[in-house]
Amino acid sequence: MLIYCDSMILIYLLDAVGPLHLRAAARLATMHRDGDTPAVSDLTRLECRVRPLRVGAVQTLASMDGFFARGDVLRIPITSAVFDRATFIRAKYRFRLGDSLHLAAAVEAGCDRFLTNDSRLAAFADIPVETLP
Repeated sequence: MLIYCDSMILIYLLDAVGPLHLRAAARLATMHRDGDTPAVSDLTRLECRVRPLRVGAVQTLASMDGFFARGDVLRIPITSAVFDRATFIRAKYRFRLGDSLHLAAAVEAGCDRFLTNDSRLAAFADIPVETLP
């Protein structure tokens, strides 16, 4: 199964401690165990890298870059088709730009699921949205 990971899932995994980190780590471990492939876009990468760059968290930045460079992580391009779909999503659901782009990238790439911690996105009907357990 191809599962698009929202930015916050990876931020919890790679830059956080506590219950959200543990939940994200457990979910990604389950994905790995089940043979599922995590999918991301360059928007995901951008959003994950901002805070470590801002605060000079070199180790966290290296962890993030290492995750995005892994061979088992699918990088989805943000194409004109993604922007067109995101425009429709933003107009219909009134989601923020970033959320609309993430959802559009997942749908355009044929992902089987969208993993997020934002329960508002469950209103989106074009792909199953899983909120972090």
